[in-house]
Amino acid sequence: MSAVLAARLSMLPMYPADLDEIIEIENRVYPFPWSRANFVDSIAAGYSVWGGRLADELVGYYVLMMVVDEAHLLNISVAEQHQGRGIGACLLRHAMRLARQAGACSVLLEVRPSNAQALAIYQHFGFRQIGVRRGYYPAEKGNEDALVMRQILPGRAK
Repeated sequence: MSAVLAARLSMLPMYPADLDEIIEIENRVYPFPWSRANFVDSIAAGYSVWGGRLADELVGYYVLMMVVDEAHLLNISVAEQHQGRGIGACLLRHAMRLARQAGACSVLLEVRPSNAQALAIYQHFGFRQIGVRRGYYPAEKGNEDALVMRQILPGRAK
């Protein structure tokens, strides 16, 4: 992401009033998207739901759940027309910084093995595979495994 674009990206907490925009992106980028109820439940449970905006346009978001001293990145998405511009990396950096500020020692996430672009970003940020969840994701033909990845946050040990 260019420094100019990064400076223009505003990171803001998301609320129920933002759900129409979130759902629009979610439905366009995933063949098996989260439901509105998944997002409503995440907000109601107190998970960190943040969005990145360029001017007034929501271009991406993430959902982060804290469990004791570990953060779990449940969802991170970038609008189709903004993918490949470094926005996902900016969202991930923000999520990791928020997790560290909340006292997390590490961040966990699941990713489809078929999502090469996401895998490359996560590996670039130091995430390493620590397991596999068999049949975790729905797929066109049955289910797809999830790679479980973990990043130890800088300055933390666990």
